[in-house]
Amino acid sequence: MVGRGWFDVLHTKCSPALIFGLMLAFSSHVPASTETRVAAVRCRNLTHQHCVIHPDGVHDLDCFGSWSQTFEWRCVWKPGEPAAEKTYTLIIQQPKKKWCRLYPNITALSQTIKIFNNYNLSAEVLENSPSTNCSRAVFKGLPANLQRCGPPHSASFRRHAGMLNMTVKWPLGDSKHITNYTVRYKEVGSHLWSKSPVAFHNKRCRLVEHLNSSSVYVVQIQCVPDNKCSQCPWSDAFTVPSELTTPPVIVGFKDNDIAKKNGRRLVTLTWKSSATEIHDSFSVMIAKASGESPELISTSWPEIRLILSYSAYQVNISGVNNASISPAVSQLIPQREGVGDVRLNVTVHSNTSFTIYWRDDLIRTFVCFSVEWWKKGQKVTYMSFYESDRNHKTLHPKGLEPYQRYSITLHTRPNKDTCNMKHINNSESTYSTAHFYSVQGSPVSAPTNISSHNVTLDSVELQWGAIPEEDIRGFLLGYTIHYTEYQQGEASTENNVIVDPELNNYKLENLISSTTYRVQISGFTSAGVGVRSEELLFKTNREADFISNSVITMLAVLTTLLIFGSPILKRAKVLLWPSIPNPRKSNALQKIDRPCELELLGAIDTLKVEERDTESLQLVEKVAATPASTSPSTIPLLHHSGDETDSAGATCNWMQTDTGSMTGDFMSDEFKTLDTQRTVVQSSPLTFSSEYTTIEMFQQAMPQPAPSVLEAEAADVTVVPSRMDYIRQFSSSPTSEGEHLSTVC
Repeated sequence: MVGRGWFDVLHTKCSPALIFGLMLAFSSHVPASTETRVAAVRCRNLTHQHCVIHPDGVHDLDCFGSWSQTFEWRCVWKPGEPAAEKTYTLIIQQPKKKWCRLYPNITALSQTIKIFNNYNLSAEVLENSPSTNCSRAVFKGLPANLQRCGPPHSASFRRHAGMLNMTVKWPLGDSKHITNYTVRYKEVGSHLWSKSPVAFHNKRCRLVEHLNSSSVYVVQIQCVPDNKCSQCPWSDAFTVPSELTTPPVIVGFKDNDIAKKNGRRLVTLTWKSSATEIHDSFSVMIAKASGESPELISTSWPEIRLILSYSAYQVNISGVNNASISPAVSQLIPQREGVGDVRLNVTVHSNTSFTIYWRDDLIRTFVCFSVEWWKKGQKVTYMSFYESDRNHKTLHPKGLEPYQRYSITLHTRPNKDTCNMKHINNSESTYSTAHFYSVQGSPVSAPTNISSHNVTLDSVELQWGAIPEEDIRGFLLGYTIHYTEYQQGEASTENNVIVDPELNNYKLENLISSTTYRVQISGFTSAGVGVRSEELLFKTNREADFISNSVITMLAVLTTLLIFGSPILKRAKVLLWPSIPNPRKSNALQKIDRPCELELLGAIDTLKVEERDTESLQLVEKVAATPASTSPSTIPLLHHSGDETDSAGATCNWMQTDTGSMTGDFMSDEFKTLDTQRTVVQSSPLTFSSEYTTIEMFQQAMPQPAPSVLEAEAADVTVVPSRMDYIRQFSSSPTSEGEHLSTVC
């Protein structure tokens, strides 16, 4: 009879053929998708000879009891090859009890069974196949030895300093029966496990020590067998990655304002990790310097962007994989300066109470606030609060120290659920910062490094260093300059000058010349004037010293002009003075003939002129053997040249011998007379400032003698023609006897 419940055969004896026929009939009438029917029969023997045990068929059948499901029995197996969709039939027999149980049409690889705990168990699983051949697997055992615990449900690992920390989770129901477990491990790629498994107590985490930090390990875990857990299979292999030992390196930090969002800034951090270590992600822990509500952020990218207020923050960044966390790199995000204004005021009532005030319109937008106050060098104290009615808040610190400067900052928070800052990123804006003292005092130290500069007849410039902030003991209102005339043994009136606290220099005026002064400087607060500085002595200048200094200054200026003035003037002359034409290119001169040029060069060579006067034109007056009353017929004009080459060329162009007017004897006698008598040399009044002179210029400039005078003197002397004849340049060397002069035509 086939039913939805048990299929019972009441006969005490049944043949294998009958049982197998029933099984086939049952499987042919029930589809695979329906719930598994269980048939229970009492029998002596049940076999399936046509199904064989084969390596490629179903295998590894195992049956056991488990505490995880209030102790139930289960059989598991592995499929044959190929692992296509198949159905299985499980047969459970307990021969002494003479019971057979059939579980046909199983599509999974496990099956829950029911057995008698005190009888031996025999199980067979048949792999149904469309072919005529089928495979089977067999299992036998005593239920008392089939109580299994584990393997672990999960395990987590943490590596640090060569140690492996393990946390193992067992299936529900097994953990209360497992008292100890063992671990074996090996490096990836190795075929050998650790020499002996390490035993641990189940109630606490244990460490495996002396591991190689850079190696990847494979770990397996099993419980220690006992009377409650007779079977303890090894778990699947857990892969434990290498230990992270190198902290990330921060390579970028930007702190920028956000447009139209006062009191907020965009902070960008970028970093890189070691190329030899594998990171799954990065852990970023960010907290305010006050310690309020640190937040842990996980990111897979080596960059993070945060919208923060102007408070100081501490950021720690670590690399993370599933077994270790690298050492953290820290980055301090400093507090922004320069956000103080008159919008925030502080009134101190005592050393345990003060009140802060802000603008009335602030509570129209915000109801959640946070305030931070601190003394320089100490940790920040914070308090968050909700305020929707008033524009002030009274705070009660543990104790404010006198003469100490405190800073206080008010932050606004837009959301009510962030009054206690559940999240740091984009959660608040800075409103304003103020400073206050619980009790003010006068400065206990004076300005330092006082010096005097630019001393004159009646003034001096003073300069000094600021008083250290911790010595001011209050809000500095200014400096007082105390100065008196220094007269040994005599008292003099002290003068005081008040200087703004932002300044560190001042010019004292209306002093008396040639007088010694004594100067001291002190700071003052609302509590009074502080300590005076050490004395500074200086003496104003005398009038004579002032005049002497002025003369020295003028001489220095003149010396500078003399040294550097000439090159400057010459440069200016070159740039501003008009160019003077070259005589070689003048229309007044004729072309130079080559033979004439060679002749003139030969004549110049024989003159052996050692030094020439090139600074002026000179006239030579001839002294003849005539009466003293007789006037010379003419004055030869000497051509002036500053350049020997140009002079020779120019002369050759317009000089020739006039044999008709002068004889060689006359020439010889004339110049002999010039050599034996003292020549009267004078500068011509017609000398040009230019270095070049043409014949036309000479003829226009020199006066022409009247013809009557020339005729009157013709009987006594031989007259040089009326034209202005070029003679030569005078040399300071005597003329040799062999020299000849040519008359200019």
